[in-house]
Amino acid sequence: MTARWHSETDAPPPARVVLADDRLRADAAHRLISQGTALLWQGDYHGARQLLTALARRAEREARPPRSADPTTPGEAFRDQRRERARTAGLLGRLVVRLEADHALLLRRAPDVRQACREAYGPSDGPRVVALRELLGILGAWQWHERGVHVPALGARVHPHYGVFAPVRGEYVDLVARAPLPTAALGHGSAFDLGTGTGVLAAVLARRGVGRVLVTDANPRALVCALDNARRLGLTDRVRPAGTGLYPSGGRRAGLVVCNPPWLPAEPTSALEQGVYDPGGRMLHGFLGGLADRLAPGGEGWLILSDLAERLDLRSRADLRTAFAAAGLRVVGRLDTRPRHRRATEAAPRTDVRAVDPLRAARAAEVTSLWRLAPV
Repeated sequence: MTARWHSETDAPPPARVVLADDRLRADAAHRLISQGTALLWQGDYHGARQLLTALARRAEREARPPRSADPTTPGEAFRDQRRERARTAGLLGRLVVRLEADHALLLRRAPDVRQACREAYGPSDGPRVVALRELLGILGAWQWHERGVHVPALGARVHPHYGVFAPVRGEYVDLVARAPLPTAALGHGSAFDLGTGTGVLAAVLARRGVGRVLVTDANPRALVCALDNARRLGLTDRVRPAGTGLYPSGGRRAGLVVCNPPWLPAEPTSALEQGVYDPGGRMLHGFLGGLADRLAPGGEGWLILSDLAERLDLRSRADLRTAFAAAGLRVVGRLDTRPRHRRATEAAPRTDVRAVDPLRAARAAEVTSLWRLAPV
């Protein structure tokens, strides 16, 4: 029995694999994965999920002490947390399952995963072995796709595709829905939505009267997703794809250029994390550096950005203002909002100190802003 190893995070194949089923106890399984051995599950599907939960608890109990000299600073706490999460993900990724050539999962009481896997992996090229944790993520993404995310600003649902960041943080969408539109973008004017993702911002702009919205994204899946959502919303005549570059090719100008770059300047570890982490602020600086030359007369650039990076000491407000000035831009207005997501609003746990999020204070104080920019 052979199968090809596959990992969406480019994790290397395990050096050693043993068969495992419901007779394997969690402590023994934890010892094996801690030694680098992968467990190819042959038992009950729900038993595998329970084992994964038990392994996660053991990994949490064995969390390594911070490597930073001063783990109390927000930036070092952030880096330590990411290192620990990467270690835990590596351990849990060693509980693996086999998918058949048609993407079927032949475990007792397993759900039909074929359609979700086809969406994520595309046409099958034979049996493959994947981490159970990855497969559960694919199933969760498929449920998001089928159910959709309700967007109050649209009065409709947006359906994220696999590998495309879902617009679950609605406060940034609300900012785009209420910011005053430049006249240059209305009627026969146009807008660019850079890094469109699901196309939610493009749809909001089109609904507000922007003549045409050209969307770009480095992820081809996102362009397909944005066009699918435009079709669902009846906006295919106003939302059009413009390639995988940051700006549309050909030097075209627009009355409005919108960019909601990943908010944290750090390296992503998966395709989905590319919606959260922007290495070195590459997309942010690319947007700012090209903006002045891409605006039509009277046009504006809208930068939607959280200040979480500033609160984690990963970037300063002065850095941001300096980047504006270096790009020949001035601030003509700013709208602020507070996040409504669970991590920002939930109460701190009272008992288990291991569950305390070292970044809780930064998230609780976070502000998301829409910066209205124009050439100097």
